[in-house]
Amino acid sequence: MITKDLLSILQSVGLEEKQAALYLAGQQLLSAPASAYAKQTGLNRVTAYTVLEELVGRGLFTVMKKNRTKWYAPVAPEYLAVEARKNVDALQRSLPELRSLRGAEERKPVVRFFQGWDGVKHVYEHTLTARSELLNYANSAIVRSHWERYDEEYVAQRVERGIKLRGIAPDDVAGRMVHGEDKERLREIRLVPAKDFNFDNEINIYDSTVAIVTFGERAEDAFGVIIESREVAETQRQIFEMAWRYARMSRRRR
Repeated sequence: MITKDLLSILQSVGLEEKQAALYLAGQQLLSAPASAYAKQTGLNRVTAYTVLEELVGRGLFTVMKKNRTKWYAPVAPEYLAVEARKNVDALQRSLPELRSLRGAEERKPVVRFFQGWDGVKHVYEHTLTARSELLNYANSAIVRSHWERYDEEYVAQRVERGIKLRGIAPDDVAGRMVHGEDKERLREIRLVPAKDFNFDNEINIYDSTVAIVTFGERAEDAFGVIIESREVAETQRQIFEMAWRYARMSRRRR
C-alpha cells in the first residue's frame, strides 16, 4: 500500500508528485508498459508515458522493448538514497561559496549545537563534506571507547571520499596503534605527551568550519558544535600549525 508519507519523502528528495507516484507504482509493478502505470496511478496514459520518459532521462527508470512496446522499470530505492546524499553533500560543500555572495556586513558566523549521540554523529557526517584536508585534535582511545565501529563506519568513509587528515593525539597505547595505520588510513598523526595533552574532546578544522565533539559518560550527555566562519577557521588553522610544529620537535626530543 502506498502511503502519503512515502510520496512526501520522495518529493522531498527532488521528485515531482506524478514522478513520485509512478516510482512507487514501479516498486509494485517492477517492469510494465505505460498503460499499466497509468492504471496503477490513475493518470491518463499519455501523461504516464511522458513522465516515465522524464524519469528515464533522469536515470531513475530503465526502459526496454517487448513486442514493440516500451516496458519501464524503476531503479532500486538504494540508488535514490545515494543520489539524495550526493545532493546534500554538494549543497554542504557549496555553503561557504553561497555565503560569500552576501555582503561583508551579512557574513556572520553560523553556530549550530547538536545534543546527544545522534547529534554527535551528525557533526562527524558534516566533516565528510570537507573539500580541504581535516586538521584534527583527538584522543584515539576516547573516541573508540564511545564508538566501537568508528574506524569501519567513519574512517572508512573518509578514506573512500579521499579526505586527508593531519592529526595530533596523545602518545599512549591507542595513539601509537592508530599512528601505525596512518598510511592506509590516508592520514598523518603526530603524538604528544599524554601526561600534558590528554584531549577530552575532538576538534576538526576544515574549509571555513570548526567542528567540536564532546563525549559524556552517557550517550545523552554527548554534544557537538559546528562553527562556520572563515575568520574563526583560519585562526584555528594557524593555531593547529603551531601545535603541529611543536609535536614534531617534541617527538625529536624523546
